[in-house]
Amino acid sequence: MIYSTLCYLERGDSYLMLHRVKKEHDANQDKWIGVGGKFEEGESPEECILRETWEETGLTLTSYRYRGLVTFVSDQWPAEYMHLFTADGWTGMPHPCDEGELAWIRKSDLQSLPLWEGDRIFLRLLEENAPFFSLKLCYQGEHLVRADLNGTQIL
Repeated sequence: MIYSTLCYLERGDSYLMLHRVKKEHDANQDKWIGVGGKFEEGESPEECILRETWEETGLTLTSYRYRGLVTFVSDQWPAEYMHLFTADGWTGMPHPCDEGELAWIRKSDLQSLPLWEGDRIFLRLLEENAPFFSLKLCYQGEHLVRADLNGTQIL
């Protein structure tokens, strides 16, 4: 079981995205995702997202919002509980990320990028300003075979 965080830093009509191209044996290889990572022992979701955002970007979050819990089930990877955040305030100067290339991407351009199919669902929920949600995503390989939103099957 993996516990992780993911954050989309929001600046106007864009999100700071990470193109995962630098790590070997990366489940997210070549995908565009937000910033975040795995919990360290004893961390809360908030502590994890603050640490991971700083490690990957050099930015310290000053205004962020806990948006939902995403449960990933896969036939290839361990199950994962991902705590999803957005942020609209930070301090610091960005630095290069050792996991990929950071870029500000317009929200209207996100759907044209190589994303996980389930990410398209929660990005839509973020854009709709959905209340706190629980999203379960079930994958076979890279193919999304089932999605449940707040306990109701939507795919």
